[in-house]
Amino acid sequence: MKPLIVVALFTFLSCNLTFKKDDERVKALNEMQQTDVDFSNLAKEEGFRKAFLEYMAEDGILLRDNNKPIIGAEAVQYVSGINDSTFKLDWDPKGGDMAASGDMGFTYGLYSLTGDTSRQEGTYITVWRKQSDGKWKFLLDASTQGLGELVFDQQ
Repeated sequence: MKPLIVVALFTFLSCNLTFKKDDERVKALNEMQQTDVDFSNLAKEEGFRKAFLEYMAEDGILLRDNNKPIIGAEAVQYVSGINDSTFKLDWDPKGGDMAASGDMGFTYGLYSLTGDTSRQEGTYITVWRKQSDGKWKFLLDASTQGLGELVFDQQ
């Protein structure tokens, strides 16, 4: 039994345990995740409508509760018609991943939608695609009301 352990240990120690770094993919992942943070910051600073219109691809899709998929020009029209002066949308990216090609990936996280008297919390996922100009735009934005609604005290 000891010779088998020695051979296994020798084989393990003689292996080259260095892994190929995937620098381009990691760089693209970091860029995409930063874009999600920038997207969130713009929504906080200048409103939902402006942020979504800036970061949504022309063929972007929105998945919202109690709606069929809202696609492309209809998504632009949907976002353009939202009065974002009565609420604040805030989200916190938690993670994501990137395709090996470095041109498509996703981010996910938590969001809160705060109105005058209540706050709704949930989760989201956003699918991103790198554009020909190097900028990231989202292809799909989906959210769920998974964390409940908090009602503020009316005092």
